[in-house]
Parts: sequence; structure tokens; C-alpha cells
Amino acid sequence: MTTPTVNIQDLRALIVGVLETEPEEVTDEAHFSHDLDIDSLLMLEISTRVESAYGVPENAVAVSGATTLAELHAFLISTLTGETSACPLIRSKPLSDPAARLFMFHHAGGSHLLYRGWAEHFPEDWELCLLEAPGRGQLQTLPLIDDCDQLVDYFHTAIAPLLDRPFGFFGHSMGSLIAYQLTRRLLREGDPLPTWLGVSAYGAPRGETEADGRPHLMSDDELRGWLRNVGGSPPQLLDDDAVWRKFAPVFRSDFKLLDTWAPPRNPEPLPVALSVFGGHHDRLIGEDHLLSWRAFTTDFRGLERYEGDHFYVMNHRRPLAVAITAAMRSAAA
Repeated sequence: MTTPTVNIQDLRALIVGVLETEPEEVTDEAHFSHDLDIDSLLMLEISTRVESAYGVPENAVAVSGATTLAELHAFLISTLTGETSACPLIRSKPLSDPAARLFMFHHAGGSHLLYRGWAEHFPEDWELCLLEAPGRGQLQTLPLIDDCDQLVDYFHTAIAPLLDRPFGFFGHSMGSLIAYQLTRRLLREGDPLPTWLGVSAYGAPRGETEADGRPHLMSDDELRGWLRNVGGSPPQLLDDDAVWRKFAPVFRSDFKLLDTWAPPRNPEPLPVALSVFGGHHDRLIGEDHLLSWRAFTTDFRGLERYEGDHFYVMNHRRPLAVAITAAMRSAAA
């Protein structure tokens, strides 16, 4: 017997059919009872249809505890394949009772490997949690996410159980945007907030279109040239056509996320300590754009710049770890 394919869009359509609503109303993370107003009778109807469509045991959905579409999708995958869904959190040195946690977000086209080896430079009682977007690394079989809000939803679900002690966010380039938006999400939903937010090589949100174009719409030759100019990508990735074909979709997806994100209009400054980092020779982000983060927080902790370009972080792990540790401890004092 062939195992049915578990497609989240098919699940969404099923729920939409029961609720007689629009697909955009049933987001991956919308809570069934709180956000979608699904009562017990509607939930029973949904459960029955899901069990029938995917051949899972009667009442399995009801006892699964799934409260969102994303959780229901993960439950079905686990039930039908005997595997748990891949987790976007990499904890190289898990601690049972860490004094603090630092969540780190990677750049466009990158992965958690940007922060490989960083843990040794932080306090022993801190736990580093590296976030990995789908479509790369251990999540390479999952579909890419090219929408900022959807990726924030995805990461929010992953980190929610780990916000039980002081924590901070650090993001590089695209990771800065995700860290900022995730902080805004936590604030809006009344969840614990980071003690400190660090943004690196990414300017504060601006309403106007960036002057250097939209990379996700560039031709292959244009995009490869643009990446060479920015730096940070190994030559074998940009020069080898076979390697490029494998990684190009990841770059285009991440750049689409950046290019299509709509900055909030007149956002309230975050009640979170915020520090900014950058490279002296970054061709994408100038000092003025980095300093403009000052208006997005009630507690601006300044700008630190290091020798290097957009990917200066690769050559300054130890001093950055020292600066991040000091900033988090100062913010928590």
C-alpha cells in the first residue's frame, strides 16, 4: 500500500473546505481555537476528514495535541513515516540548565555553519542555539521559505520552548532582519523578550527601494557577479556551473525574502537593548545605514565595526564573542 504524500497545502485546503473560509486565513501557525475559532464540532469534522484522507487511526488527530496547521502537518509526517520532522535548531553543546541562551541567525544563501566553532568563545554555562532555514543542511529536503513572516513563524515555533531563561538574538545580514522581526513577533504576542538584540551587516528598515537592485531577479551571470563583488562566497561555488545550479535556488529564495519584505510603517521602538556590528569595507551597508538602528530601540548600545567586508564575521569570531557576551551581560544588569 502506498503511503499518502503529506502536503501542507492539501491540509490547508481541507481545513479551508470545512471552515468555508479563504486559504490566506489558515496560516501555518494560526491557532485552531484562538485564531480560527474552531470549536469542538468543527475540530471533530476536520479530524475525521484528515484521518480518512491519510489513513491514520480513528481519533489519532484529536489525541495528537496539534493546535496549528504546522503542528498537524508535523504529526502526520511523524505518524506516516515513523520519523520526526527535522528541527531548525542546532545545539552543538546542549545544556540541561544553561545560564543563558544565544540564538544565532545566518545570512542569505548561508546556513548555521557560519557560526561553526563559535561556542568555544562563549561562557561555558551559555547555550548557543543556531537556527537553520529550510532547504539547506539537515533541512535540505524541506521546501525553501521565501517569505519573511513565514520564516519568522517557523523559527518562532522552534524556539518557543527555550525562552525560559535569559536569552539574546544575534543575526548576520538576512539573519538580522529575521532576528528583528522575531523580536517584534514576541513583543506583539506577549512572549518573553530577548535581553539583547545584535544586528550585523544589515541596515535598519527603510521604506524606499534599495538602490542596488533586487538580486533575486538578476540573471545567473549578474547574480554570480554581484555575489563576487559582495564577497563571502567561495570561488568554487560561483565558478563551477554544477555547484552553482545546486545552490542558486537557495540564494534566489533568500534574496526574494529580502527583496519583497515590506518594512513596517512607523514601528514602535523595541524595548530591548540593541547593538549593531559591521565591517569597515562593507560595500552593501554604510555606517549611516547601520546607525539608523538607533531609532528602532529604546536602548541603543552603539555600533562596533571590524576590519573586513560584508563577511567580516568570518575573521573575528573571538572578539565578536567577547563583545556579544559583554553586551548581553550589560543589558541584563
